[in-house]
Amino acid sequence: MEKKTLNRILKLLDRHYGTDIECSLDYDEPWQLLVATIMSAQCTDARVNIVTKNLFSKYRTPKSLGKAKLGDVEKIIRSVGFYHNKAANIIACCAAIDSTYGGRVPDTIEELTSLPGVGRKTANVILGNIYKTPSIVVDTHVKRISFRLGFTDNTDPVKIEEDLMNVLPADHWIRYNHQIINHGRIICRSQRPDCENCFLKECCIKKGIS
Repeated sequence: MEKKTLNRILKLLDRHYGTDIECSLDYDEPWQLLVATIMSAQCTDARVNIVTKNLFSKYRTPKSLGKAKLGDVEKIIRSVGFYHNKAANIIACCAAIDSTYGGRVPDTIEELTSLPGVGRKTANVILGNIYKTPSIVVDTHVKRISFRLGFTDNTDPVKIEEDLMNVLPADHWIRYNHQIINHGRIICRSQRPDCENCFLKECCIKKGIS
């Protein structure tokens, strides 16, 4: 991709979505964002925020959640989908944070991905939003739109992450995550992308392709 086209895309994203974008998941402490992100797989952030409000009012520390009964957590998070696996991972993850890291969420990709239920996507959410470490979060929107824009031809999330790190300037990585997620929800949807009204249509080389 030509640098001129890349710069135009980044400027258009900045213009439409801003440069100071906050995470859409509600949290007060790092461990809470980690739990919320685990819960957000195949679930809307709005639904997760409703559920975590109840979860975090009952369990106020990683230690308390790490000692929770599986059935109790399942009842609270049932509406987020795949609640059995998510509840088990959340309890095991919080127990590991308490026992291995003294209640502190680790700050490296290796340590984060060693936690139960934490893959690269979740780890990069923590690195980018908590520790402000430049990171690329490859979710379904980032994967789809980055392909449409011609930033990657890969389908494997790790390879897409590498492609984007090579294409995008590091100071845009976290910003790009938030901007593209918003763009995927509002305009560049999976099934019915609104190409006609998309402000990136002149830069998009694979319009309408999933």
